[in-house]
Amino acid sequence: MSEILVLSADDVRRSLPMRDCIAAIRDALVDLANAIVHNPLRMIAVAPFPSAGVLGLMPAIRGGDTPRFALKEICVVPANHDLGLDSHQGSVLLHDGTTGELRAVLNASAITAIRTAAVSAVATDIFAAPNASTLGIVGAGVQAHSHVEALSAVRDFAEIRVCARRREHADAFAVAWLGRAPVVAVADPEAAVRGAQVIATVTSSETPVIERAWVDDGTHINAVGSSARTRRELDSATIAAAALFVDRRESAVNEAGDYLLALADGAIGDDHIRAELGEVLTGRAAGRATDEEITVFKSLGIAVEDLAAGELAYRNARATGCGTRVPF
Repeated sequence: MSEILVLSADDVRRSLPMRDCIAAIRDALVDLANAIVHNPLRMIAVAPFPSAGVLGLMPAIRGGDTPRFALKEICVVPANHDLGLDSHQGSVLLHDGTTGELRAVLNASAITAIRTAAVSAVATDIFAAPNASTLGIVGAGVQAHSHVEALSAVRDFAEIRVCARRREHADAFAVAWLGRAPVVAVADPEAAVRGAQVIATVTSSETPVIERAWVDDGTHINAVGSSARTRRELDSATIAAAALFVDRRESAVNEAGDYLLALADGAIGDDHIRAELGEVLTGRAAGRATDEEITVFKSLGIAVEDLAAGELAYRNARATGCGTRVPF
């Protein structure tokens, strides 16, 4: 009889250090560019009747010397924010790549929080000015917390400004980071991003929370939230003015509202995506062209990132005895 390792949210957090996850994500994006991993477009199930959210299925397959199958099943429930819960609920399943046997079940909320911010850190490390000192974050939820940790791992920020729809949430966020990071709560998105060299938008907004007039030349933006065709966080003018990078082209042209709505507005052409992160990391594509260029990384989150983060957590948990082993 085989057994599976079950990792709770706390188990995942203990077994997936942010700096190690950033390195694993960088390697995974290189593997994607080199066609060592296969990342089909995710399936999003939307009910034809009123429902609290949607169900996403995200498969990935890795070949090479250490083959693996992985699947993330994730429910996205936006109203969870009002309940004090993460909007992403589900699991990551890791299977042996030779026999197909299930090896681990991991809490997807924790995996998603850490690996999403780790991808933004990879992008920020590639594109942001080396001396970037101010980070502006729009949103004060789970991803805002993980982005403070991840982006601080690649740049030394003297000030981190955070805003939220409700000022008390931003204030509570700043208190939570007191003594650990230079976080200050501000009143609105404009106050958060004006003068910032790095920006992260981590909201579920349907309409832009960032305007081009607020963004300085040379800024790097991680557009992380609103990952649907009909939602966006950046206005068309910002997208048009920026060099646009993605984790996966296929995902962006099918799902990224920031890109698709700017395209529909006529602000950009269908060739506006400059490159995938993995193409930049492998030298197949150029990154930032000038110091004055605005760069945008549109994050959608792809299954190869869940595979990489999940496998790292699984490997570390086995080494430390973390998690629960269950006959299966």
